[in-house]
Amino acid sequence: MAKIEKFCAKSVYDPPTYAQGIKATGAQTILFISGQVAYDKKGGVAHKGDFQGQARAVFKNLKAMVEAGGGKLSNIVKLNTYLTDIRYRADLIPIRQEFFGKRLPASTLITTPALAHPDWLIEVEAIAVI
Repeated sequence: MAKIEKFCAKSVYDPPTYAQGIKATGAQTILFISGQVAYDKKGGVAHKGDFQGQARAVFKNLKAMVEAGGGKLSNIVKLNTYLTDIRYRADLIPIRQEFFGKRLPASTLITTPALAHPDWLIEVEAIAVI
């Protein structure tokens, strides 16, 4: 099993709730998980207009994907998060912490005018090492 730990250069600010870097050693498997969105059971958009509902669904999908690949959420080392409105950031942080705690993977947050469907508000892709 891979050893995954937060790291930061001494000359770079190291915020308490954000990982500037993640170091993975001893990895046997690397999972590249495509951007996850909130699908309903028929493949439509789940939680239309509800950012918090969509965010929780996205992180549940990431959890299911990494577990299907033989890992756990703690094996995720990198997240790329896409929001259609930067104002959702305030709601995103506590939801992400529900799944990852204060030990967050290295991450990037990007706003975009639209995702693949106009009703999706968030999409998250991940890399995990196992």
